[in-house]
Amino acid sequence: MAGKTKRMSTIKQLLRLHLQGLSNRKIAEQIGLYKGTVNRYVQKLQVISRPVGELLDMEEPVLERLFTAGSPAYLQDRFEDFKPLIPYLEKELGRKHVTRKLLWEEYRAEHPDGYGYSQFCHHLNQLSVARRGSAVFQHDPAHRLQVDFVGDTPGYIDRDSGEIIKVQVLVAVLPYSNYTFAMAVPTQHTDDFLYALGKCLEHLGGVPQVLVPDNLKAAVIRADKYEPVLNKVMEDFAEHYGLVVIPARPRKQRM
Repeated sequence: MAGKTKRMSTIKQLLRLHLQGLSNRKIAEQIGLYKGTVNRYVQKLQVISRPVGELLDMEEPVLERLFTAGSPAYLQDRFEDFKPLIPYLEKELGRKHVTRKLLWEEYRAEHPDGYGYSQFCHHLNQLSVARRGSAVFQHDPAHRLQVDFVGDTPGYIDRDSGEIIKVQVLVAVLPYSNYTFAMAVPTQHTDDFLYALGKCLEHLGGVPQVLVPDNLKAAVIRADKYEPVLNKVMEDFAEHYGLVVIPARPRKQRM
């Protein structure tokens, strides 16, 4: 619905693009809103009459109260009690098999009068976006293919021996459409990786311009922010298919 308030991460994206000098029409195109909706928020921005940079530094609930009538939920004491929990909740969600439902049950055990599950998830999402910030990523159709092995190691049961055989699952994603290909192979070694990657390209029926492996050992000898080194077999594979290989930048370790 055109008149429905958008999630605050979208509003912050709108503000950033407005700050960059983009027209309302361009903003609407880039973040997928109706031009009339963008016009409405820009008009509201003029009424608020505060610097955009200052608005971008605000927490989501505070910003929401400026752009909407606000929500009484943000005025309750339990919201103030909930905010300090966000770093812990985000850290726990980064662990394997930890779900929002488990964290909510833990939260309610400590705070019997706290939020119900839906409100818990809503405020967790809102405050997490406010802490991290957000960016608008533009992708062209079929321009790049992102590949990585999944973290968990699934397996299957050999019908003859009954043995559980572990496998590695390569996942490839076209970010423009989020179209996803997945294939199980015995190992993460280069030959298995390239076999699965070849099957992926065969399945897609074409070749993207750019391949983005997540610094897999099967493809990258040395991960480097500026000059990553590919192994020779990966280079030959890329040359054969006419691919440009740009490994994902290595993550900076947090101290």
